[in-house]
Amino acid sequence: MPRQADHDQRRRQIAEAVWRLAGRGGLEDVTLRQVAAEAGVSVRLVQYYFGSRDGLLLTALEILDADAEQRAHARVTALGADAGPRAILRNILLELLPLDRERRTRHLVHAAYFLRFLRDPALAREARDAPLALEELVAALIGRGRPADPVSPAVDTRSEAAFLLAGAHGLRAGVLLGQRSAEQAVALLDLQLDRVFGTAGSRSVVPAESRDG
Repeated sequence: MPRQADHDQRRRQIAEAVWRLAGRGGLEDVTLRQVAAEAGVSVRLVQYYFGSRDGLLLTALEILDADAEQRAHARVTALGADAGPRAILRNILLELLPLDRERRTRHLVHAAYFLRFLRDPALAREARDAPLALEELVAALIGRGRPADPVSPAVDTRSEAAFLLAGAHGLRAGVLLGQRSAEQAVALLDLQLDRVFGTAGSRSVVPAESRDG
């Protein structure tokens, strides 16, 4: 009987085929046959592991997000046990920006999924109803900034978490489109963290339209 590791490897092989198709041409019309050909396996094997096309797309996205979570955890762990909530939160938010090849590829795949969800209410519902775990984590880290970091008691942690995540997603789109450099996006993110954690000072950001000037 095949080992679980073999099953996991085969599922990943097929999921990576979905990611490559998403990055090259989107997911609006992708079929099980196309995924099978890209992965170098039979359609029957794809159906065995994932069932329907919707099951395949959603599970491939779950695997992609699990990879991102593991990488974020590794980067936070590398900060050391003495890292404060601001440093931890900064590293988590940086995972949402296309700062290297791996993150850029991941975010392009996410963009393809976003377009697919817009056209498919059933798939969109699955994604929309997922727990807002990342927002809850960000809110908890902001809350931990009291009193270690000077986060004002008046700060609504959940609202700030939602704003920071929305801002990071917007910056991600700007970097992918070439409207901003990665460095400018990071600097803008730092400005917002300075504001939340009460450490705002003389940090400045060159406007996007002036980056070549």
